[in-house]
Amino acid sequence: MPTDLPADNTQPLRPQQIEQFERDGYVLIEGLFDEEEIDLMLRVAREDRLLHEHAFEREDTQGRQSRLSLWNHPGDDLFGIVSRSRRIVDAMEQLLGGEVYHYHSKLMLKEPRTGGAWEWHQDYGYWYQNGCLLPLMASCLIALDRASRANGCLQVLKGSQQMGRVEHGRFGEQTGADPERVEAARERFEHVYCQLDPGAGLFFHGNLLHASDANTSPDSRWSLICCYNAARNDPYKESHHPRYTPLDKVPDTAVKQIGAKPSAAEKAFLDPADDRS
Repeated sequence: MPTDLPADNTQPLRPQQIEQFERDGYVLIEGLFDEEEIDLMLRVAREDRLLHEHAFEREDTQGRQSRLSLWNHPGDDLFGIVSRSRRIVDAMEQLLGGEVYHYHSKLMLKEPRTGGAWEWHQDYGYWYQNGCLLPLMASCLIALDRASRANGCLQVLKGSQQMGRVEHGRFGEQTGADPERVEAARERFEHVYCQLDPGAGLFFHGNLLHASDANTSPDSRWSLICCYNAARNDPYKESHHPRYTPLDKVPDTAVKQIGAKPSAAEKAFLDPADDRS
């Protein structure tokens, strides 16, 4: 059930919301960012030259493509400030039971009529390969456009994080979960389409099975996904994502104060050739 944040942003989630996350693998917060903040994010998403220069494509099994830009360290641009804002980071620390750090963020660009599907997968299915021993990891998806079934909104299998990590393999240019396990899971767990208004935030567990269909609509579906790892889950080896790096939180007011600040030249975007997971 979607709910709003309480006024105290040092403990942004209520006990029942934490219980929902632990039971269902996700919790939806309506209005996590307001209209002015989303307008700023959309402006940067459209106009930031570096974001688009470093975007790469992932092809689904039908040959449709989705574009994304991905970076490890948050920085001081608008999207970095968003991922460092207390409304997200403090909530993540409640959900994961202690200090977290920024694992990576990505701008997902699912364009009208051409944006591809994402196969059923768990994020920890990838991150396990990067030396993270425990699934103490989660993401916050922020809807920049309205997300609907028509434009390929996120789908989840409610409670499927309780399965633990599922084996993953290659399907098209993507890594996906074992199809046999996925089909069995779809028979036992409720299939939920996460239709979101702009500004909504979906916090979801690293082991939650999720997917999305192709965008066959005339409307774009752009979203920002900020991913976090528990500090105590510091990877035991190096990978294309960072080991523990202290995270400098900022107050929620910093989002409007920074305005539509684009990426800096030194922002370290991921080269997809470095992704071994």
